Amino acid sequence: QVHLVESGGGLVQAGGSLRLSCAASGNIFSIMGWYRQAPGKQRELVAIIATGGATNYADSVKGRFTVSRDNAKNTVYLQMNSLKPEDTAVYYCYVQVILTNYWGQGTQVTVSS
Repeated sequence: QVHLVESGGGLVQAGGSLRLSCAASGNIFSIMGWYRQAPGKQRELVAIIATGGATNYADSVKGRFTVSRDNAKNTVYLQMNSLKPEDTAVYYCYVQVILTNYWGQGTQVTVSS
């Protein structure tokens, strides 16, 4: 059973920073990362990172967000800088193992203008 515990969301002014964390129980996950869903929109990729450190980012966050992971702690992080109002969404932790996807409960990030 995989259990994901997210933390770090909140309210921040535009231009500010937040750091999200997600601790995962269980296996070593081949892929860890973050998706987000804004009101009225589909869930979209934000950033993912593989076990070896390869990363993939949405174009909208490149240069502003950094995804990282601590394999010893089974934890993935998302450092978000230069936040914009359009970054407002529920952010979901995502992990994959043996082609099975798991999702966190979501954490709200709100960026005020």
